[in-house]
Amino acid sequence: MTTAGRTSLTRQIRAPKTAELIAAQIRGQIVRRELLPGMTLPTESELMVQLGVSRPTLREAYRILETESLISVRRGVGGGALVLAPDISVGARYVGLLLQLEGATIADVYEARTALEPICAGMMAARKNAEDLRLLMECCDEVAALIANGDKGVPEPHSWSRTTYRFHELVLQGSGNKTLALQGCLLQEVVATHYEATVAEKFAENNRPARFRRVLLSFRKLANFVAEGDREGAHKHWLKHMQTAANTLLGDDMKNKRIVDLFN
Repeated sequence: MTTAGRTSLTRQIRAPKTAELIAAQIRGQIVRRELLPGMTLPTESELMVQLGVSRPTLREAYRILETESLISVRRGVGGGALVLAPDISVGARYVGLLLQLEGATIADVYEARTALEPICAGMMAARKNAEDLRLLMECCDEVAALIANGDKGVPEPHSWSRTTYRFHELVLQGSGNKTLALQGCLLQEVVATHYEATVAEKFAENNRPARFRRVLLSFRKLANFVAEGDREGAHKHWLKHMQTAANTLLGDDMKNKRIVDLFN
């Protein structure tokens, strides 16, 4: 074969470090639920013997997993490596940085979320799952209670933020598609970071009780579409809701704000 006909391999292939392999093994056990949140890994001495590695190598693997928020290492007597539940906020932070590298703004994230979440609402209605509907109705009742217990019909800002965030999570999860739900939750986490930082200011600007009652009515209307199994109605309604919410939450001063600034 001539030189011209050969494939040239010019990049060197780096073999994974032992610490990376150990971290991958433990990560896999967590993902497969062989290691559950709250469980403690064997002691360092035991793992060193089991894996045939040095203490510095094992601790380097621990640092990798700590960075991913998959374990928490406690030093000293009675310490050890505690398995943690994977946290979507860690993924959202990294996604936020990737979005910033692409030049994305908060408005860009809102636009993507407005495209995705109504699709999930329609899928949720098509599934017409009784448990999904029950959870939606319970969340609506919690929203109603916040309004009723608020000062002159105005709910406490941070409780309102957390509860309405939960409603959106239920819509995403109710789609029945784990990939769409996870993508939506990542975007929702970025949005929630923005909302949490600005909720007090937004309440001060617009604290009319009618605003909160409209949100509750919109939530209940979606629940009704789900109860009826009306996919098209749910999709159209939730698209309108998301567009209205974006106009309310995303003032002109925030449209060009960088994603990465939310996580500083």
